[in-house]
Amino acid sequence: MKPITVAIAQLDFTVGAIKRNTDTILSALGEHEEADIVVFPELAITGYPPEDLLFRSDFERLVDSALERIAAGAEHQVAVVGHPQRVGNELFNSVSVLHRGKCLARYHKQRLPQYGVFDEQRYFIPGHAPCVFEWMGHRVGLLICEDLWHPEPLAKTLAAGVDWVISINASPFEVDKHEQRMHVLQQRVHESGCPIVYVNNCGGQDELVFDGHSLVLDSDGELVAELPHCEPCCAELRFDATGIRPLDKRYASQQRVVGEDLRLAEVRKAVVLSIRDYVRKNGFQGVTLGLSGGIDSALTLALAVEALGAAAVHAVMMPFRYTSKMSLEDAEQQAKTLGVRYDVIAIEPIYESFMQQLAPQLAGHEPDVTEENLQARSRGVLLMALSNKTRSLVLTTGNKSELAVGYCTLYGDMCGGFAPIKDLPKMMVFALARHMNATSAEDVIPVRVIERPPSAELAPGQTDQDSLPEYAVLDKIIHLYVEQDWSPLEIVDAGYAKSDVLRVVRLVDINEYKRRQGAVGPKITSRNFSKDRRYPITNHFRYELERELTTEATHEKN
Repeated sequence: MKPITVAIAQLDFTVGAIKRNTDTILSALGEHEEADIVVFPELAITGYPPEDLLFRSDFERLVDSALERIAAGAEHQVAVVGHPQRVGNELFNSVSVLHRGKCLARYHKQRLPQYGVFDEQRYFIPGHAPCVFEWMGHRVGLLICEDLWHPEPLAKTLAAGVDWVISINASPFEVDKHEQRMHVLQQRVHESGCPIVYVNNCGGQDELVFDGHSLVLDSDGELVAELPHCEPCCAELRFDATGIRPLDKRYASQQRVVGEDLRLAEVRKAVVLSIRDYVRKNGFQGVTLGLSGGIDSALTLALAVEALGAAAVHAVMMPFRYTSKMSLEDAEQQAKTLGVRYDVIAIEPIYESFMQQLAPQLAGHEPDVTEENLQARSRGVLLMALSNKTRSLVLTTGNKSELAVGYCTLYGDMCGGFAPIKDLPKMMVFALARHMNATSAEDVIPVRVIERPPSAELAPGQTDQDSLPEYAVLDKIIHLYVEQDWSPLEIVDAGYAKSDVLRVVRLVDINEYKRRQGAVGPKITSRNFSKDRRYPITNHFRYELERELTTEATHEKN
């Protein structure tokens, strides 16, 4: 086999930025003139997912122009580029092989995912034919992302005669995704005996994080090269008689020790990348957040500083009569440690003014959550005013456990434009906070914040567990009900108390209306709220679930 050099361009391609994405592609071609093939991710020209931009004719014209520019710019090598392609009235998710103004080959994606965060059948129709192009004596097959998760597309490619395969991808991150990809790739190699070059997108796009981590497997299914997690970069590979190897030793396969430390490190990098890209791609000058002295806002602050730098982060403590001295001290300490701008704005006068204005309407009513929510909404007003004036983005600080059961206030602590930890269960919040401290030169989160009982501090002596099960239990029930679709009865049969299951399931179901109004945030778990889980707000199925569970409980008592 004649030696050949392949460059993997694991780069960030922003949705809709067709000219900038094209410039990125041309720049990479210029930087890798010595390579014979340069490979870019799925839909690199448009960014992924372009969603309903694909319905626009002007969008389509710009894509066609971009293809012409790239084909003309691929003078010294072939460019393998993902893009949408219209043929008559049919739109395909495609990849083209471009060289010196010509398209040498084109492949249309065969398997269009329509589950979880994916919605490709809304836009594209599937291709059916394999595609193999020949370059420098190598017969190279083309596949796109979901194609590899099924055996048939690769089998068709193999039947067409192929030496190795390129798969271009826009595969979003979730916990343990790398192990899933490796399992699938090794399965395809073992079925075919065919090496695979797997090239993934890398960057944040609304609630998706494309984590890169591109992979190269040889004909034995051995991992011979991998690119870093959540870091845009390019790497060159050499194919010759001795096998496949990266030309830069940094990208050689490393021993991967799978465990909690690695899992948390990857979650951390994914959240940091999501914050950085959302802020910068949407033109904000920085971020503002309410720093309460609690674990969620403390973790959010530390992640924001890592993503943007201290100068771009503004933390605001907004105390009330129930705010503890400990919270005030811990918030101030963390702000000083991280070097962010820190202000204290008391909400007592604002709250009292609201209460005075509402006094005639609230007369005769006993205090309840109304007064608690009014505290949170006073804080939300302040944060949004600061955001408007300084062109900063308000980060909300709620976690997945709270969002699941509605332990958050609309137009209060839910105010904001981006929610970095919205898909992190509470126990993962604690674990990630400890991880950040353990891997930093000094504690970026005060230890007391991690160790104290969580509290919204909206009432005297209040803790979260006054109205919720222990978080270790709560998170397990949420995981089974939300991510695994277990029925309440199945959860009870797994050993959880009926009262806890009934309460949690009910809270999850009745708070869909809140989640629908919340800010976007990065997908981290196997199923996030939003695109991954689409439940109707008006939903009486919950009554059937409650009836089934309470009936079962009654039968057991009898």
